[in-house]
Amino acid sequence: MRIDRLFEKAERLVASGRVESLSGGVYNVVGDHGTYTVVQDYTGKLNCSCPGFLQKSKCSHVTAVMLLTKMKRRRKTRQTKF
Repeated sequence: MRIDRLFEKAERLVASGRVESLSGGVYNVVGDHGTYTVVQDYTGKLNCSCPGFLQKSKCSHVTAVMLLTKMKRRRKTRQTKF
């Protein structure tokens, strides 16, 4: 999958509320072909249970989690400035 398509899919997942933050760096992501678990390990690396990630080490689910966490950090930073 091309990077721009991967990013577009990830944006769509976040915008439609299909990324759920659980606890301890674990996320559920409802993809087009099922619900997958994204886990952040102790080094900060994100891993996904989907077949695409297992084959290519990248997927829209991991990218969506990265986008969501970045958005949350930005929101938090803005709130602390005021």
